[in-house]
Amino acid sequence: MAGRPTAAKRQKERARQEKRAEKAQKKAQRKLEQEQTPRPERQGDLTVSYNEDGQAEGFNFHDF
Repeated sequence: MAGRPTAAKRQKERARQEKRAEKAQKKAQRKLEQEQTPRPERQGDLTVSYNEDGQAEGFNFHDF
């Protein structure tokens, strides 16, 4: 008798599978919408700053 899942277990598993399928469908829809939406071009060039020795300083996270 241990090999047969109960009706409640089957129902829960079916609900999990349906939720997983809905989630995958939503993910695919978002990906499709993202591919169809044109991405705006970034404007502005990076400004190189120099220290007092005339050496170029590195960029940090906020420069991008």
